[in-house]
Amino acid sequence: MKTIKLIKNRSDIGAGTRGSDMGVDAIEIAAINKRDDYFNCYPFEDIATENETIYNKVNNSFAKRIGSVMEVCKRLGTSVEKNVLNNKFPIVLSGDHSSALGSISGIKAAFPEKTIGVVWIDAHADIHSPYTSPTGNIHGMPLAAALNDDNLEYKINNVNEQTEIYWNQMKNIGIHGPKIIHENLIYFGVRDIEKEEEEIIKKNNIKNYTVSEMRYRGFNTCLDEAAEKLSNCDLIYISFDVDSMDCDLISKGTGTPVSKGFDEQEVIEVITAFVNTKKVACFEVVEINPTLDNKGNKMAETAFDVLKATTNALINIF
Repeated sequence: MKTIKLIKNRSDIGAGTRGSDMGVDAIEIAAINKRDDYFNCYPFEDIATENETIYNKVNNSFAKRIGSVMEVCKRLGTSVEKNVLNNKFPIVLSGDHSSALGSISGIKAAFPEKTIGVVWIDAHADIHSPYTSPTGNIHGMPLAAALNDDNLEYKINNVNEQTEIYWNQMKNIGIHGPKIIHENLIYFGVRDIEKEEEEIIKKNNIKNYTVSEMRYRGFNTCLDEAAEKLSNCDLIYISFDVDSMDCDLISKGTGTPVSKGFDEQEVIEVITAFVNTKKVACFEVVEINPTLDNKGNKMAETAFDVLKATTNALINIF
């Protein structure tokens, strides 16, 4: 029987705005204020960060602090790999979304022969590479690294040699080569993307279930269809970026808030549908930034409700 292990990764150096390093603490405070002893119920471990490198001069302008982001992803990947091999279910609570590369790499390192599906619940596609990124923030690049795809067809940046070396190392964290393939990636709620990402998604026929489509067609219809798309996968990783939710409805407590997103119950419905496939190997929550919250600690409180509902769904299938 599997047991839950919480992995706390307070790294935020992959983001363009500081503060998501406090997201883990904010969600714990939300639990305390709800008088919920959730965080006393499960063992946890902390991933060492390199957040102090925010003070360093940025030498890799198209992949900021890439060396340090890579080290954190390696540490997280090692932790996820170790825990899944020990029959633990890792629930990863991270700062910025660059961490997803570590989580995916850890699953693949543990089960190199298995096919991994990715459920990406997010307002953003996060499929840029250093060659296409308009910002150089690595929280917009984890999927390109996991796919081992430079997206050179849509290149807009001339990347220096040092960045290329680090980027190639990032693509090979855990095991050499791609961890996932485009066909096994499904987006939910993506609505704020650049032209280069639009072209990458179109070229690779990656499905994005928009909020409007799911409300029009019905969540059950879309989720049954999505589960069928990943039916060939042995394992599924779910990544929940809180900016997938409507910032006007919930709060702006995230680095890149976007309107017209999901509500809390809709996110829970998406996550639970995949948990019920009994293939989910890891669940991750990212990008809570309490320094930007315009409603107190509302984003973390909502994220905790999603976390609690997900945990309950997981326990029911263990």
